[in-house]
Amino acid sequence: MSEAKWYVVHTYSGYENKVKANIDKTIENRHLEDQILEVRVPMEEVVELKNGVQKASLKKMFPGYVMIHMVMNDDTWYVVRNTRGVTGFVGPGSKPVPLTEEEMKPLGIEEKVVVDFKEGDTVTVTAGAWKDTVGVIQSMNVQKQSLTINVELFGRETPVEISFSEVKKM
Repeated sequence: MSEAKWYVVHTYSGYENKVKANIDKTIENRHLEDQILEVRVPMEEVVELKNGVQKASLKKMFPGYVMIHMVMNDDTWYVVRNTRGVTGFVGPGSKPVPLTEEEMKPLGIEEKVVVDFKEGDTVTVTAGAWKDTVGVIQSMNVQKQSLTINVELFGRETPVEISFSEVKKM
């Protein structure tokens, strides 16, 4: 399997969040979690001055564009290209071109992740719905920055996917 890269998709203006939601739903329905890893609408915090009052708000960095971290193949291309609100991939003709490391740096997207835990380690969940739950790491997905732990739910062991930032090693 080839490596996942970041691609830019052009959308109708104002439909960026709807496109993100639609792609996320399709990923879940078609079980493409291992091929389409992340969908982002890059935002930046800006301070506006209205009527003499400063107000901080989030604005889209690139209106009309959505960034997708994915493994490019016929299936993923088809899913993204045929999502309602998507007009196409950014690139010459019909061939999508991935972003380079230099293009990604100013966007604050870092690929390097260093964690102090590994599969088999016991961790405590520090945030979210599973806060204060203790579990053993079953698997890790560095690209998605998430891990799967087993938690007891209704007397059964149930796998739960949690972000790296929501756990700490015991």
